[in-house]
Amino acid sequence: MWGRLRRMSALVWIALASLVVWLWLLLGQGFFWRTDQRLPPRAELEHWPDVAVVVPARDEAEVLPSSLPSLLAQDYPGRASVFLVDDGSSDGTGELARRLAERHGGLALTVVSPGEPEAGWTGKLWALRAGIALARADGPEYLLLTDADIVHRPDSLRALVAAARGGGFDLVSQMARLRVASGWERLIVPAFVYFFAQLYPFRWINARRARATAAAGGCVLLRTEAAERAGIPRAVRQAVIDDVSVARAVRRSGGRVWLGLADRVDSVRPYPRLGDLWRMVSRSAYAQLRHNPLVLLGTVAGLALVYLAPPVTFFAGLATGSPGAAWAGGLAWLVMAGTYLPMLRYYRQRPVLALTLPFTALLYLLMTLDSAVQHYRGRGAAWKGRTYTRPEAAPEQP
Repeated sequence: MWGRLRRMSALVWIALASLVVWLWLLLGQGFFWRTDQRLPPRAELEHWPDVAVVVPARDEAEVLPSSLPSLLAQDYPGRASVFLVDDGSSDGTGELARRLAERHGGLALTVVSPGEPEAGWTGKLWALRAGIALARADGPEYLLLTDADIVHRPDSLRALVAAARGGGFDLVSQMARLRVASGWERLIVPAFVYFFAQLYPFRWINARRARATAAAGGCVLLRTEAAERAGIPRAVRQAVIDDVSVARAVRRSGGRVWLGLADRVDSVRPYPRLGDLWRMVSRSAYAQLRHNPLVLLGTVAGLALVYLAPPVTFFAGLATGSPGAAWAGGLAWLVMAGTYLPMLRYYRQRPVLALTLPFTALLYLLMTLDSAVQHYRGRGAAWKGRTYTRPEAAPEQP
């Protein structure tokens, strides 16, 4: 037996290693591939608390006509108001917001422009600081932090508040359903959410004894008291990956966090070209690795073993007459594709795209390497005309 094991080729060993990893991911990574973490059925409350909706917006005139009216039209039984923070826009975002409010009516809208961020703040968190400070003057029990490209169904706010109250959560976040229209979006966007869920399994986040912590920045309902206790946003003012940072700050201060996939919340931001998606991913990929070259090397090696090795060993095994490599590599590829199918169904995409996941993972690997290159060139995380040369990643949990 040992002689047979010694005679096994490196190709077979790589294929078997990848298969073992995929079997572990299938069963031991919080069932990350399932898409059943959704808001519970809406419950009616005896008293609906006051809510302030804070929307940071920088050059969002393209998407605001779709998103802002959906917030103003929220069917919420309690008192709610919207605060849009015009973060130095050059396309008339603030004035457009006022015109949309006049045209559509609904919830009261306040538009504020806080000016350029102070040193040590990222633009979005500086905008959130201004919006939260203004909103707190009305004493709301909850803050809904939502991006300017997010469209909410009329009952979205009601469902979020009911879930927070019913589950005793200090933070309830939904991963908005991103736009999937172009060919590149079909190839990359569902995989983006799939990889996020693999890194932060929603079941682990939502468990009473949590093993992971994260949020999705497009839609975060946050108890005001929990925000104050966690020091948000000042405690995370330099974070580029602000949603995960906010969730960790809430958890560290003793709060409960819930994250799931959205049924009532959609992003309308278009990423029609590969370059658009590339910039979206690469601007923060290396920050997530805490700008650590060793972690980068480990990530590249891990992505190669987990996502690239199955198809490579499968075809190489067929070409070289190595049935062991072909069998193990092919089975690993099938397990990988099977775990991707639920996310493709959630995004209403063709099942055959599951077989393209290795190619998509290769693109993400290249985006991550590009993120590191840009960082060492001093360009850091660039977004909408601002560059953060030494941005921070999400701080670690204690």
